[in-house]
Amino acid sequence: MDEYAIGRRDDADAREPGEAGFSLVELLVVLAIIGMIATMVTPQVLGYLGRAKGETARIQVKNIAQAVELYYLDLGGYPSPDQGLQALVQPTGPAWRGPYVRDARGLVDPWGHPYLYRSPGLGGSPYEVYSLGSDGKIGGTGDSADVASN
Repeated sequence: MDEYAIGRRDDADAREPGEAGFSLVELLVVLAIIGMIATMVTPQVLGYLGRAKGETARIQVKNIAQAVELYYLDLGGYPSPDQGLQALVQPTGPAWRGPYVRDARGLVDPWGHPYLYRSPGLGGSPYEVYSLGSDGKIGGTGDSADVASN
């Protein structure tokens, strides 16, 4: 054995028993800092999420409107108000070549409400596909604003 190893203690052995790890006060300070950061960041993230849902709704409305146009090309007319958007996923006649929307779940907006359809649309258009936004009511601003194809 090495003559210097006798009576020598490792650094780990040299520590007192209460010195290892973090104190409760240090952990509480770190948790408080994390909490403050979270309260500053969360509203920003929720704002981005709201804008993302609105943009998703606009894109989906355009895609559904294109599906309505394909329906028109195949059947020579737009779906009736009674048929609504279900005409894009369920056969309505012998010339029907759908489904024009891949899945009926594509007819639901990002807030869980079904997209709405009216024929004729507002402003003289032959039809309109729209969503009432997050609140499900006519009008609104921001996240609860209506999104329409026209």
